[in-house]
Amino acid sequence: MAHPEDDELSAPLLDAGSDASTSDNERKLRLKLGISFFIFGLINNILYVVILSAALDLVPPSTPKGLIAFCNIFPALVAKIGVLGMTVVAGFDSLGMRLLGICLASFSSGLGELTFLQLSTTYPIALAGHSVGYFASGTGGAGVGGAGFWWEVRSLGVKKGVALSGVLPFVIPLTYFFLLPAPSKFAGARRNSAAYAAIPTADPTVEEDEGEETDVGSEQLADTDSGATVTAKERPLVIMLTFADKIKLVRPLLLKFMLPIFSVYVLEYTINQGIAPTLIYPVPDASQHWLIGHIIHSLRDYYPLWQLVYQTFVFFSRSSISIGVPSLPTRLLWAPAIVQAGVLLTLVLESAIGIFPEESNPTLTFLLVFTLIAVEGVCGGLAYVNVFYRVGQENHPSEGDDAYELEKKKQEREFKIGSIGFADSLGILLASLIAMPTEIGLCKAQVGRGKTFCKTL
Repeated sequence: MAHPEDDELSAPLLDAGSDASTSDNERKLRLKLGISFFIFGLINNILYVVILSAALDLVPPSTPKGLIAFCNIFPALVAKIGVLGMTVVAGFDSLGMRLLGICLASFSSGLGELTFLQLSTTYPIALAGHSVGYFASGTGGAGVGGAGFWWEVRSLGVKKGVALSGVLPFVIPLTYFFLLPAPSKFAGARRNSAAYAAIPTADPTVEEDEGEETDVGSEQLADTDSGATVTAKERPLVIMLTFADKIKLVRPLLLKFMLPIFSVYVLEYTINQGIAPTLIYPVPDASQHWLIGHIIHSLRDYYPLWQLVYQTFVFFSRSSISIGVPSLPTRLLWAPAIVQAGVLLTLVLESAIGIFPEESNPTLTFLLVFTLIAVEGVCGGLAYVNVFYRVGQENHPSEGDDAYELEKKKQEREFKIGSIGFADSLGILLASLIAMPTEIGLCKAQVGRGKTFCKTL
């Protein structure tokens, strides 16, 4: 579904009303593009979510769940072999081999996210935003699908349940080769938008023989170094960003984009892996508490349920741009992190000292925790989709840009998106390190006040 920021692209596409078949073709291509990036996000992230949702079943009770998050994100920093990873997780009982399998699956996910987000920059800029929106929606769908999948199959055990998810990565190459439209297919976008220009592939050497004519259709460009006139076809396009170029690009991203998303990921994964495993309550009697009594059947149901709630609301918020909700202004990108800080503090107090009426009104306590985790998911999803969308929309090509400038700006956008991807992965890594002592400390606090559920999982 188109969103407001796509107007500059959709308007010229729809203006070609004299050719209805061309307009219909463009709409079909946009739909295929959106579906392709949704599938990329869905399949790329679903193994990651399955592993986090299965954390209680993958490690002994005494092992902090933050260790799962650490192994599930650290290799993504290096990349930023899914089937192999899930096979190792499913095929071995030892903790060491399972952590190795988690690392392999993480490597695949981290490499995939970076690849697909940068792939979006090869399309006209308005379509790049369209692609990022659908990719983000797909990653949110992976949260719901992965958490829901594990909720249903965990009764089969770790080996069978995880092994079933190992076939999913094969969907990605099928989508890439048989569904994803190539950038060159968007002829209308190329003709009508300054956001795109085909990159010449001819020999960039400038012809010095004055008697040799250039192609009639070639645009004349001025070589700024020599003052000689060359054609767009002849302009060198071998562009490599230097270290100084990259530092110059990263500096303005730090406060505006990287720190907000880094902060959001530190907070939400500290909640998910350090606090959520301790948000355990007595198993409700279905005759007295109908709602939660039909959801919770054992103490081990709480953690995967909180994961499912979180991932569901991440999906809703990551899909916001795809369904036409305006993106957050840049000045408000810090808002999700601020709200999440409040959620984290509240849940820490609830876990440590019990500020909700757990004994007198367990249903209200359940709904309060449910709501806080839902808000956490909304904030996390909004931060992700809006930061990546805003970065992808920066550095617009202008009417006067030649093919060289267009290629340079495209490479700069690719590098920026990769930098943001590093920031969110670094946030998850730090959160996993914080989550391990947090879970242990909160469990000790609960035991100190006579609540020993966390010791029995």
